[in-house]
Amino acid sequence: MNIKEIVKSILYFLLLTAVLIGLRQFVFTPVVVKGDSMAPTLIDGERVIALKNTKIQRFDIVTFPAPDDPGKNYIKRVIGLPGDTIEYKNDTLYINGEQFEEPYLTEFKKDLTDHQPLTYDFNLKEVIGSEKVPTGELFVLGDNRRISKDSRIIGLIKEKDIMADVKFVFWPFERFGTID
Repeated sequence: MNIKEIVKSILYFLLLTAVLIGLRQFVFTPVVVKGDSMAPTLIDGERVIALKNTKIQRFDIVTFPAPDDPGKNYIKRVIGLPGDTIEYKNDTLYINGEQFEEPYLTEFKKDLTDHQPLTYDFNLKEVIGSEKVPTGELFVLGDNRRISKDSRIIGLIKEKDIMADVKFVFWPFERFGTID
């Protein structure tokens, strides 16, 4: 191998490394799920890909710095957007007075054997002291509502604090694919 080929190989490797670092920094980030607050949608120990710089929509799963535990990040589902009223009655979600289905919870609810709701009744006023989600903030819940430390406990999450939108499971391989 001559010097020209060695330099070419090194430059190729450096360029590839720069592209991968750029993608990791600005486009996506791998995330490890810790805990059971998003079960059964996301399971403790799973590896997921989260996209950065996406427009956050209702029911997206997002990651953000834990407001009550510096150095830690949480993964939760966006339920309330700015201007929304949120209420749960009889294990049913109401946003702005309209009933919303949560198909991602259907199987989980079927597996409950204690005849108690997955999500206990509450309204936004009781939880955050305001009837509507303020501008620039989001109301988030974990899918495992009975144990999740979410907006009912930690309060609203600032939109600017959202790090990424979780879209894809890549490990374990049997769960490989997009998140519904």
